[in-house]
Amino acid sequence: MLSKSAAKAFFLGGTALTSAVFLSLTWDTFQQIPGRTNAAALTDSVKRGKHLWEDNNCMGCHTLFGEGAYYAPELTKVHDRRGPVFIKALLKDPAAMYPGQRQMVNYHFNDQQIDDLVAFFEWCGKVDLNGFPAKPTLGAPAQQAAATTPTPLALKRPEVFSQICVTCHAVGGLGGTVGPALDGVGTKFDAAYLERWLKDPAGVKPGTTMPKLPLDDAQLGELVTFLSSLQTAKEVQ
Repeated sequence: MLSKSAAKAFFLGGTALTSAVFLSLTWDTFQQIPGRTNAAALTDSVKRGKHLWEDNNCMGCHTLFGEGAYYAPELTKVHDRRGPVFIKALLKDPAAMYPGQRQMVNYHFNDQQIDDLVAFFEWCGKVDLNGFPAKPTLGAPAQQAAATTPTPLALKRPEVFSQICVTCHAVGGLGGTVGPALDGVGTKFDAAYLERWLKDPAGVKPGTTMPKLPLDDAQLGELVTFLSSLQTAKEVQ
């Protein structure tokens, strides 16, 4: 059993040691904050995007960094998950991206505001959160199906295809399942039809759930060329 003086020394020594450990860990934490929070990338555009996020109460529906509501998708890694092309198209006209379905409110952001929000989401995605949020396991793209896979793609997927079209469509077994797979679509339809379809899906097929994508001429041309190259193995031999 410790004497009174020994107990006092033990208490004071332990307090000093734990206080030193606490202070050193606190100092180390503050040293890591700039790197972990991606502080060097806090541009004026990112800051404006953050103000737009707060002023429009986006957390009323979405979650960011684990805080917010769960009515709409979690957005911490949305820039990596969807990409800037998809985000810009959705913010420009949410109803056009999901016609006839539940969609977010159209805040009528101008191009500068949309660019600022995209910059903010990109910054959020690069903050070091020790693996949060975890990569989703449900709804992951299907694995390549060997039996029905067409010949390898002759052309690189355009950015707009990789960020928007794969949300609903698959090629080679990879992508969404909301819309039909696009393997061999270049065999079924010629370039002129594909261009008309992409410009105005509802005009070609009234009642279709395919949205009218906000494509510029360059993106439209890239998509038509790429889709036209998706020939079945029989046709390309």
